[in-house]
Amino acid sequence: MLQHTSATHVGLDVSKASISVALLRPDGRLDEERIPNTPEDVRRLVHRWPEPAQVRACYEAGPTGYDLYRRLTGLGIHTTVIAPALTPRRPGDRIKTDRRDARKLAGLFRAGELTAIRVPTPEEEAVRDLLRARQDEREDILRARHRLSKFLLRHGRVYPEGKAWSQRHFAWLARQRFDEPAARRTLAHYRAELDMRLASLKLLDDELGAIARHASFAPTVARLSALRGIAELSALTIAVEVGDFRRFESASAFMAFTGLVPSERSSGERRAQGSITKAGNAHLRRVLVEAAWHARRRPNVGPALAKRLEGQPPEVLAIATKAQRRLHDRYWRLVGRRKPTTVTAVAVARELSGFCWALGRMG
Repeated sequence: MLQHTSATHVGLDVSKASISVALLRPDGRLDEERIPNTPEDVRRLVHRWPEPAQVRACYEAGPTGYDLYRRLTGLGIHTTVIAPALTPRRPGDRIKTDRRDARKLAGLFRAGELTAIRVPTPEEEAVRDLLRARQDEREDILRARHRLSKFLLRHGRVYPEGKAWSQRHFAWLARQRFDEPAARRTLAHYRAELDMRLASLKLLDDELGAIARHASFAPTVARLSALRGIAELSALTIAVEVGDFRRFESASAFMAFTGLVPSERSSGERRAQGSITKAGNAHLRRVLVEAAWHARRRPNVGPALAKRLEGQPPEVLAIATKAQRRLHDRYWRLVGRRKPTTVTAVAVARELSGFCWALGRMG
């Protein structure tokens, strides 16, 4: 909770073109205005505020990012970015405007009812954007593969042997011929798009691999990579999306941050839990669930994992070994209770996040 009752509190409702401002003074007076969302207008606004050192400003995280946060802090204003999903809302309030939202933020901020988020450093944000660009590229590759395979299927061309998108499959694609010129051009277009996407993904992987081995991220990435199912780029994603693991006092707090804990609606003697909250970081949650599927296999250290474990201290190896055994047992125990495999994977991902928390706090 955030509370500064002797300060001037400012609620900002930020959009692409404008900012609605509600300034709540210590004596309860409220000043409201609307300014264009430009650096110069923000600077002029701050210069009109009395005693900038006593001003506490806040706005909700959103598509405009953290540029306003950095502008205001650069001007000496104590600024907080708020988690929008945790902002209290009245059930009967059916009117929503930028002005009312700014006013509500200022009042709740002074009352200490808002929850702050951690603002990433410019370096962390840049790497995070590059990782998300890689994920977008992977999704584009999937779409390009679907377009190509469905085009061939419409013409009765079905790959008859082995695994799709292997070297043998690409050799089979190169042998496909069409009599119609338009069909030949369609095939060439789909192949060129797929080849371009694959080349772009390779470049991104190489660049991100170099970043993962950079001094800023290498120690955390190396520790997280000791876990089965979490290779270098997955570890980098976790490290960048989380930032500082030490801000979570317990593993359960970190699990809640990932959004992998069950929702709950309990009253009196009745306790009812539902699906996961999904209240945290979706990119982090995706990586953890993907890694959790590796728990299906028996505990083992293959060549790739053995290489990642080289040089790790004994306490990291102990956590990694415990994680393999516990998650494998957890997965098959839930499957034995007839839980769907998708539900099981999410439950395992929740426990995996606890091991990530333990490793992330080291060093």
